Amino acid sequence: MQRALQLAREALGRTAPNPTVGAVIVRDGQIVGEGFHPRAGEPHAEIFALRQAGERARGADIYVTLEPCAHQGRTGPCADALIAAGIKGVFAAIVDPNPQVAGRGLQRLQAAGITVELGLCAAEAHKLIAPFAWHIRHQTPYTLYKAAMTFDGQLATASGDSRWVSSPPSRERVHQLRDQVDAIMVGIETVLADDPQLTTRLPEGGRDPLRIVVDSRLRIPLDSRVVNLNSKAKTLIATTDQADTDKISALQAAGCEVLVLPADAGRVSLTELWRQLGARGVQFLLLEGGRTLAAEVLRHRLLNAIQLYLAPKLVGGQGRAGLFAGQGCELMAEALELGPLEVERVGEDLLLTAEVKACLPD
Repeated sequence: MQRALQLAREALGRTAPNPTVGAVIVRDGQIVGEGFHPRAGEPHAEIFALRQAGERARGADIYVTLEPCAHQGRTGPCADALIAAGIKGVFAAIVDPNPQVAGRGLQRLQAAGITVELGLCAAEAHKLIAPFAWHIRHQTPYTLYKAAMTFDGQLATASGDSRWVSSPPSRERVHQLRDQVDAIMVGIETVLADDPQLTTRLPEGGRDPLRIVVDSRLRIPLDSRVVNLNSKAKTLIATTDQADTDKISALQAAGCEVLVLPADAGRVSLTELWRQLGARGVQFLLLEGGRTLAAEVLRHRLLNAIQLYLAPKLVGGQGRAGLFAGQGCELMAEALELGPLEVERVGEDLLLTAEVKACLPD
């Protein structure tokens, strides 16, 4: 199953609207076939594994990170393919959260006399498909907020300088994450302060996700790198009817998509933006800044998880403290609790990762 999980990770960020899945076929203690689902419309992981195994699949066991499907989509039901191939046993990590499957695949396999076991490496498999599970149940993106902070809790110096808080290995890790998400989002203040590219820059290349800028009054400069950067990355700018129509036309002429949304207290309605992103098939959204936008995402309970790079540096003074702007809750009893904390060393930094308990996938 660990090998199946490893295979599934090969396609992270590339399978929407489908989940990422890995499969390994074992016969007489030897792997005879393996595969993963590369993208929507392509065969599922089980089919690639069966093709590689050929006749050796008969009487073999298959380890798959997600319950085999039992419905007709772009491809045929994997449960039927496993039955036809003569698979003896199916070890599935978790049940598919898709209501079209949701146990039906396992039931079909059991009805055909195949031994079924569920739950091996379940926690890792749930984590792997968390964006898919959230999106299919709520039709909004699973949202991860990433930030870097010094040991004394500063995002930047008093002058606003933040290059660089984290170490080079941490910044490369962020680009690996960008390669796996469907979209990256920042607020207009981040664009005005940092003029980010919001692209994936890895030694071996990578995939550029959709770039989203939340800009209620359309203050974004036309020479911003997210507007004019020579890149295949697409840019969507979310604004309100307060925006100047000539500016909208100019941004559209530059190749950007401008999405005019209802205003919520003078700002882009984040609940409507999240709804529309979900309708576009955005499963995994990476929120990269800034503090004001992050505070609004938190206030609207749209935040699923947080990744914090903690750097061994001291800024001193007041700096630019706090991951979130605004007042926040007044009582500690009102604070949102985080799920189990994962701690990892990345270069000189500590990477802290946790999910928001109130916004966990069902």
